[in-house]
Amino acid sequence: MKKIKFLTAGLIAAMIIPAAAQAQTGELRRDRQEIRQEQRDLNHAKRYGDRGDVRDARKDVRSAKKEYREDVRDWRRDARYQNYRAPFKYQQFRVGSTLRSNYYAPAYRPTWDSRWGVPRAGAGLTYVRHYNDLLLVNARTGKVVKVYRDEFRYRR
Repeated sequence: MKKIKFLTAGLIAAMIIPAAAQAQTGELRRDRQEIRQEQRDLNHAKRYGDRGDVRDARKDVRSAKKEYREDVRDWRRDARYQNYRAPFKYQQFRVGSTLRSNYYAPAYRPTWDSRWGVPRAGAGLTYVRHYNDLLLVNARTGKVVKVYRDEFRYRR
């Protein structure tokens, strides 16, 4: 009975996590839209308003940017993106290198995401995170097809 409850809880958590990730990226998108709107309001205040209007509009732009930075910081601190360190030491891979299967286990395979600026992996290929590097690997043979160095460094 305990196993069934544990499995049910695990399945529910697995279904909720992608929804939370989508909600976070949607929140960031709305924050960027808000910054653009506040910037438009500032430009309008500069053209047609007085000094008080401009001062208030600048304050609104600053607060919108601050909120966006805080949301990005929260997104980067998300636990799903933190535990990427492999249980082996760093090795710099090159195109054509062959990985052992434990290097591209499912725990090190991040899903494709447009904010990384890399194309989707084709059929039979998968992305593998190795410390700060992102490797495009043939999933059947373990051959490295492409290497993106320092892909996971902190960016503003």
